[in-house]
Amino acid sequence: MKLTILGCYAATPRTFTNPTSQILEIKNRLFLIDCGEGTQVQLRKNKIRFSKINHIFISHLHGDHFFGLVGLVSTFTLLNRVTELHIYGPKGIQEIIKLQLRLSNSWTNYGLFFHELESLESEVIFEDEKVLVKTIPLKHRVYTNGFLFQEKIGERKLNLDAVQNYEIDTCYYQKIKNGKNITLEDGRVIENDKLTFDPIPAKSYAFCSDTAYHEAILPIIGNVDVLYHESTFLQSEENLAKKTLHSTAKEAALIALKSNTKQLILGHYSTRYQSIELFKEEAETIFPEVLLADDGKIFEF
Repeated sequence: MKLTILGCYAATPRTFTNPTSQILEIKNRLFLIDCGEGTQVQLRKNKIRFSKINHIFISHLHGDHFFGLVGLVSTFTLLNRVTELHIYGPKGIQEIIKLQLRLSNSWTNYGLFFHELESLESEVIFEDEKVLVKTIPLKHRVYTNGFLFQEKIGERKLNLDAVQNYEIDTCYYQKIKNGKNITLEDGRVIENDKLTFDPIPAKSYAFCSDTAYHEAILPIIGNVDVLYHESTFLQSEENLAKKTLHSTAKEAALIALKSNTKQLILGHYSTRYQSIELFKEEAETIFPEVLLADDGKIFEF
């Protein structure tokens, strides 16, 4: 997986920081997560091909997480897009985007499909042969979801020495990689684990922004490889975090610790602080594997 942070700061954009948006690449698929103001400029700066974005996930309908969406939808039209675009987000997102398109007489020349979300329980919202995406119900001032991206386990790897030793014809190789046993001409059944190696372990990524401290998500994100969790405030502003239903860096670290996360990425910082290093320092008092998101930063895992 490859994660490109397009923006990771709270509230309004500045000349040197951008609101929430990120690109997750999984097995040659690009998923856009949130689309704050200025997202398409950040896409260009990071040399990400617009045409490869076919699925957009919007966590909630606060402006710093979706105000860039209608602009991106319109730009796709100007670029003569023909591929379908699927948008997943809270109920109401279709009305908002279509109203802007209708009043500006700016209809798309490609299929635009909305998948509106209302459930308060985790649900699968996207699945293909390689990737599965579930919602992570969060606790915020409006209906909000995070998203859990899970690779599906790939094919088993051929043990070429073994298959050649049993003189198995190449026409059976795909069947073997699919996990099937093989029956030889003399009637012997060769178990698959004698012919293959385990596949590369599947990776997982959880995106959680915005939310108050919310232990109800722990069963959903348990043992995730990488967790992106908002940390709008430091613990010194805990009361403000509670009032606005956001999290502190310490609380994000507690979620990482209790969910047995391998790696925590902090983001959605309030711009009141002089340095984002303060968030890392606070989180590391609870959880050791802490990274800081920042605009333009890339993580590979």
